[in-house]
Amino acid sequence: MRITYPVPAQTSSVFVVVTDRTPTDLSSIVPWRMGPSHRRAARDALGTPRLMLEAFRSARSPWRRMDLNAEDLRRVRRARHHVVVTSTAPVEEQPEAAQVARAAARGIAEAYHGTLYDPLTGAALYHCAECPGERRDFHLGDDWLGWRVSCADEEHACGLGAAASAGAGADADGGCSCLVTTSRGLRRFGLPEITLTGLACAHSLCAVTVLRTVAESLLAGHLAWLSTGPRRRTEMPPPCRGVARRLRVAGMDYAVLSGGADLESGPVHIPGAEDGSPPGMPDEESGLLRVRLTPAAATRSCLRLRLPGGHDGNPHPRHSPGLLVA
Repeated sequence: MRITYPVPAQTSSVFVVVTDRTPTDLSSIVPWRMGPSHRRAARDALGTPRLMLEAFRSARSPWRRMDLNAEDLRRVRRARHHVVVTSTAPVEEQPEAAQVARAAARGIAEAYHGTLYDPLTGAALYHCAECPGERRDFHLGDDWLGWRVSCADEEHACGLGAAASAGAGADADGGCSCLVTTSRGLRRFGLPEITLTGLACAHSLCAVTVLRTVAESLLAGHLAWLSTGPRRRTEMPPPCRGVARRLRVAGMDYAVLSGGADLESGPVHIPGAEDGSPPGMPDEESGLLRVRLTPAAATRSCLRLRLPGGHDGNPHPRHSPGLLVA
């Protein structure tokens, strides 16, 4: 069985630079004070939907309520000015369009000694004088992927994660299975966000590793399909891409994908610019690709299964109730 998801006509990215310096002449920075890898593309895109620059006084900025941690949110609200870089482009022009926009935002942040935020991933991108800046080649690990880790039942969040770190272990009898790990950032490339559920609290770091591995594999296939697949036209419904339910990584069955409780009800929905939500903001109501590891992948990763009798070498381990239920 395959899962299909519609590919939107266009996607958006937003980058917000917060600074105390007055942004007087942005045209002297973009594209002229950008890195050479994306300077020409920025020059051609500037003033079009692919690259729009706008400056706000902080008190009037529409980006004072970004989904950030408390410390970053205070910095955003205390800054005097916000410079917003927006890019809306056909999905087949990704990831280049997003890279050009982020390169422009990096140049602005460096020129005005500001801090750059990506509202979609919910993270800051700090400047480093020795770093390569916005590279020409695309790598998902270059701060393009964020994640949200939470408890499935926020009102009754368990304390077993702390107990595990004290020596109890999440694999012990009665361990929790409330961890929910959801990606942030894939929707800008026209791919659904993915979620990994049913894990124990003590495995949050491992869950992020698994999430990143799955995202890299799915996005590589998605971008390859965009480069050779049918272009979006005006007719409806939008074109869909199908992916196999069993995801293979490094030659082995790594994970099983699902699109919801009823795969026959229709394709997974992913938000695009036509949804009306602010571009670059996470959409909790959007469709997700759900992920669970195969037993073989779990035994080879940092997520170890609880095996009968404590024999770690058992080639056919059973599922731990609090570890691999997706």
